[in-house]
Amino acid sequence: MDEAASTPEVPRMWRPRTVRMVAYGLGLLIVATFAVLAVILPIDWRPLDRVMLIGFGFVIAAGLHLLARPRLIAEEDRVLVVNGIRTHVLSWQEILDIQMPEGEPWPCVDLSDGTSLPVMGIQSTDGEPARQAVEDFRAMLQSRGEGEEPGLS
Repeated sequence: MDEAASTPEVPRMWRPRTVRMVAYGLGLLIVATFAVLAVILPIDWRPLDRVMLIGFGFVIAAGLHLLARPRLIAEEDRVLVVNGIRTHVLSWQEILDIQMPEGEPWPCVDLSDGTSLPVMGIQSTDGEPARQAVEDFRAMLQSRGEGEEPGLS
């Protein structure tokens, strides 16, 4: 098989699976629990108290959404790294390599300015799909001629 056939196509998006399922499932459970509590509370609780209780459940669910939001998007001319709150827009030329050492929760991309950026869109809790995602991204990076060849420093 030639190199062009083994290079993943763009655009491509990677998102963590396990964390998303847990965060959204827990958010739904919390909102539902607070809604049930608002209904079964004693009669001396005012309607505003009940609405605020459900609203608090939605605030917690919004916080959990920040855990499920991360993703890595590879497009033809740029790479988007979306972490909890902040989105980083990078050109392919800015990225030197991606690494996920054993035991780390997510990989980091090494940037041309000497810094590194965590990529929370790929998480080691996903196991083999996470390792494959890192390899796919590295192949995309090398096919664009930007990444370092494995074993060279």
